[in-house]
Amino acid sequence: MRKWSTVNNAISVTVVYASAPDNADTTVSAAGIWTKNLSMVPGATVVQAIADSGFFDCHPQYPRLALVAGIFGQVCAPERALQDGDRVEIYRPLNFDPMESRRRRAQHKQNRLSRT
Repeated sequence: MRKWSTVNNAISVTVVYASAPDNADTTVSAAGIWTKNLSMVPGATVVQAIADSGFFDCHPQYPRLALVAGIFGQVCAPERALQDGDRVEIYRPLNFDPMESRRRRAQHKQNRLSRT
């Protein structure tokens, strides 16, 4: 159940981004979370909320072409229409291939077991 109300036909949304732990970004809170509350017109999309939030101005190093976003933990298309009270989450791009990392861990474990 949403607690937010619409005023003058506007919807309230929040755009959030959790920066990397080693990031020395001054636009984020002490917990490393950048947050922007917005009032948008009904029918606004995820990508419009991100653009209106000024995210790319505050985080110019973020790769625009690799944008992955979701609403309340569920990845969604940038063209998805927003509802009142939605939290748009911008996800960091992966710095590694998860399958390659798994292979390296398995190889490392195998090497350790063979030495014993």
